[in-house]
Amino acid sequence: MARRFGHVDVDAMKTLSFGAIPVDPPVVLAPMAGITTSAYRRVCRQYGAGLYVSEMITTRALVERTPLTMDMLRFHPSETPRSVQLYATDPAIVATAVRILVEEDRADHIDLNMGCPVPKVTRKGGGAALPWRRNLFRAIVGAAVHAADGRVPVTVKMRMGIDHEHLTFLEAGRTAQEEGVQAVALHGRTAAQMYGGTADWNAITMLVNELDVPVLGNGDIWEADDALAMVEQTGCAGVVVGRGCLGRPWLFADLANAFAGSSERVRPSLSEVADTMREHASYMVEDLGEPRGTRDFRKHVSWYLKGFRAGSEVRQKLGLIGSLRDLDDLLDGLLQAHGDQPYPLSILGLARGRSTGTRKVTLPEGWLADRDSCAVPFGAEIDVSGG
Repeated sequence: MARRFGHVDVDAMKTLSFGAIPVDPPVVLAPMAGITTSAYRRVCRQYGAGLYVSEMITTRALVERTPLTMDMLRFHPSETPRSVQLYATDPAIVATAVRILVEEDRADHIDLNMGCPVPKVTRKGGGAALPWRRNLFRAIVGAAVHAADGRVPVTVKMRMGIDHEHLTFLEAGRTAQEEGVQAVALHGRTAAQMYGGTADWNAITMLVNELDVPVLGNGDIWEADDALAMVEQTGCAGVVVGRGCLGRPWLFADLANAFAGSSERVRPSLSEVADTMREHASYMVEDLGEPRGTRDFRKHVSWYLKGFRAGSEVRQKLGLIGSLRDLDDLLDGLLQAHGDQPYPLSILGLARGRSTGTRKVTLPEGWLADRDSCAVPFGAEIDVSGG
């Protein structure tokens, strides 16, 4: 008898792969600036298999080998396969960047970022703005695939378009497929929507019906059941998870269980969450040193403790830690003061992270007037990796 979870026949799902790389379960961690560092990827990976993508690497910075970028390209020996997301606006530069990754054996999979909605990127014609220039988009994707030369798979992640009057996802998906990508991931929002409102899963369905290569869905996956619902509703081959895992690396265990047909879910107590926080912070210190590692860890504290009783004073102090000792002492004090609390079920299914609402997209002057230009937008090749 076929195993079903909800209305999804998990036995009937095809095994997702990018070239020779199996993605099983069919789950991808979305790149998030300042979040999906090697330390956090390592923590997440312990909970479930899948593909864990690096922070965004800008192609110019890679070609120029800036110290920050080369540091961000370091993978822990436990990280296999190594997945790198590239931000590109120039076909020649992306080709050089891909050759560096391939010839120097720095990546096993390359994803092209064509969906970043932040103003500093779109105002120069990059990210989610770039697919509007369809010939330039084709040239960039084609250059990346050609430079990879079949040695590593190339995929593309994008949004629906600039706004609902300037949608690009169907045409861009067809182009990416024609140029040889192994898969396309679609975030069901436009650049104008940023992270607000509700993701349009119907757009994912449309792209699934349009392409022969696997389509992955992204947007509003807060729980494992949301991933199953997306697969059921859209027919997508897998899911990309971003904000839903903030402060919840165990979501990947839930996703692995869900795609295996199991209803088992991880609901860690406060003491177990504290142990995960310590582990995450220790990895950051290992990679960045102390106190930089603990300073960078501060942003994760509120996500980890969401829904738990902690008190404003402790939360404030945790947001100012400068050492692992500070973290240990404050977490020990928190557990002594409030006890080992069960996981707060009231927060399940709630949105996490930024939720910026709809706004007008800032674009280069005249950007919308000429869809066929292949000119590289001036200044779009930003030189700072990470986002």
